[in-house]
Amino acid sequence: MKVIGLGDNVVDMYMHRHIMYPGGNAMNFAVYASMMGVKAAYLGVFGSDQAAAHVHDTALKLGLDLSHCRYESGENGYSQVSLEDGDRVFTGSNKGGVLREHPLKLSRLDYEYLSGFDIVHTSMFSYVEHEMAGLRQWCRFISLDFSDQFQKEHLRTYCPYIDCACLSCSHMEEADILERMQDIINAGCRHMVIATRGSKGAIAMVDGQVYRQSPCLIKAVDTMGAGDSFITRFLVGYCDGMRWASDFPDESGKYGLTEAGIYQQYLVRLCLSQAAVFSSGTCKQDRAFGYGREW
Repeated sequence: MKVIGLGDNVVDMYMHRHIMYPGGNAMNFAVYASMMGVKAAYLGVFGSDQAAAHVHDTALKLGLDLSHCRYESGENGYSQVSLEDGDRVFTGSNKGGVLREHPLKLSRLDYEYLSGFDIVHTSMFSYVEHEMAGLRQWCRFISLDFSDQFQKEHLRTYCPYIDCACLSCSHMEEADILERMQDIINAGCRHMVIATRGSKGAIAMVDGQVYRQSPCLIKAVDTMGAGDSFITRFLVGYCDGMRWASDFPDESGKYGLTEAGIYQQYLVRLCLSQAAVFSSGTCKQDRAFGYGREW
């Protein structure tokens, strides 16, 4: 497996402690995949300040391929964060910093590079809406994290070009979540929608079938990155596992898993359970994946 996070990187600035930590949907995806032993890369834009240097150097230290990244003069993306009973609360941001001012313009060389990855993961905060058609042409599996920012107008902008949509829905009732998931599929999302719900667990809609997963509850130190780590663990496990899905010839017999559809159902449930355990581990550590530095 080879995966890449495309788009946003930030520092999460914990205002009460004056410490900044690397983060961002696309960056987190790449880091968590790397922690799982998967070959991972990141393609995005770094600024020229101390925050950018910290994220960049941490990503290199963690072994990410940054060979196609851009570097611009200006302020790196940041978000301001506080903690309330272990739950992270965003209190402000600069809306991506240099990435918003200099959004990615992908070249043919970039597309050829991206085509070599099994999963390309991006986000609502990555300013890549103008690149979605090109990504669809070149990439085999595209996931996009809407976080909790999904709006009806995004159906046409993103959904026809993606295989997986990810939503943060801890504030929503289940009936409303299922309705939103179906809207996303109807708008063209090809394969699945994953809705993380914090301490309420998660819901996945995969090829029309709905699955529910209970959380692996622990006493959280910090919930930063919990949703991203859940999504990463599920997608990596699922996309890797589906390579083995096969309908056996009739003469093979019927012992074990011999039908691709039944195999897929077991795989989805297995990967959801693994994702719940993996994301609970994220909540036991400082911030998304650590590496704090004073600012």
